[in-house]
Amino acid sequence: MTTPERLDDRRARMALSAVVESGEAELSRLVDDLGASEVWRRARDGTLGAPLAGRAARLDLRAVLADAAQLGMRFVMPGDAEWPAPLEDLRRAEPVQRRGGLPLGLWLRGTARLADSCRRAVAIVGSRAATAYGTAVATELAADLAERQVTVLSGGAYGIDAAAHRGALAAGGRTVAVLAGGADVPYPKGNEALLDRIAADHVIVSELPPGAAPTRMRFLARNRLIAALADGVIVVEAALRSGARNTANWAVGTGRVLMALPGPVHSTLSAGPHLLVREGQATLVTSAADVLELISPVGQQMAPVQRGERRVTDGFDPIRLAVFEAVPARRRRPSGEIALIAGVPLRRALAELTALEGEALVDGSADGWRLAARTGETATPREGVA
Repeated sequence: MTTPERLDDRRARMALSAVVESGEAELSRLVDDLGASEVWRRARDGTLGAPLAGRAARLDLRAVLADAAQLGMRFVMPGDAEWPAPLEDLRRAEPVQRRGGLPLGLWLRGTARLADSCRRAVAIVGSRAATAYGTAVATELAADLAERQVTVLSGGAYGIDAAAHRGALAAGGRTVAVLAGGADVPYPKGNEALLDRIAADHVIVSELPPGAAPTRMRFLARNRLIAALADGVIVVEAALRSGARNTANWAVGTGRVLMALPGPVHSTLSAGPHLLVREGQATLVTSAADVLELISPVGQQMAPVQRGERRVTDGFDPIRLAVFEAVPARRRRPSGEIALIAGVPLRRALAELTALEGEALVDGSADGWRLAARTGETATPREGVA
């Protein structure tokens, strides 16, 4: 081992990231308290346990740095200009499934600056075995958000993750992939071309050094980064027990806005997002406008109010509406009866009926009044009007 026993803070963090499992909350707190250089010294001398000391002794940090340089990767740490400030919330968040804590640093591959990319970002996560419905809505939602200058974050996996990345890319927007292995390790292999495209113009993130393989534990640790880097997390198709649910828990733990996109009620992949809404953890969203309203400061980016189709009665005052509602659709009714049902004087009823006839909404004759044929087809059905 040629690496000096006493390293500066940056190199100590690099070294620790190569020998410590990602998401070790206790070690992260130890680095906060003692500094990375001192923690590395203790790792080397066995104070933190023989297994860690063995891994530290075998580490060739120079080789790691040479690999990173060859791959065009860089390391950022707390205090760097490119370090995303929102990650600091992980210091206070409770561990989830024994993972947690602030990353020692991040290994990045790509041309975009991470802090800039995450200034306004939303994570879209969900099932790897996504349905055609889930893939379509995730792609469309990501594209709509990207067009509105929102960065789309996800994990680079099959299914919803890939759909989210592709939607953002198709719209010419920003996207960030957070991986459970090294930023140079394409996982799954089938998404290698997608990840290379993200690295070319955007950025890939990992807290593991080059060449690190993904594991189940590392996926759990990775999920906290996806949540913490975003302003909000959207769950699109997820089973009741899934990585997306784990990311949702991290969204709640870090104070991020948690959202869920509904799906077919008979689909098992709708169970996760539907339960999040039912339990009050997530807000139901169906469009980019809904998402922007939730992640923006109060009063800004308000989503348009959803209304049904306009009715002919929408602009009526109460008296005209009462008279109109008293006119039957299929038979004629005398003016006196209409006035009585509407609760208005006969003279006022006649005036309103005349105005309605002028708008071709009612039809009058010597036998009384009825709705005009066109109105009768489109008017809202009414009790007792025949």
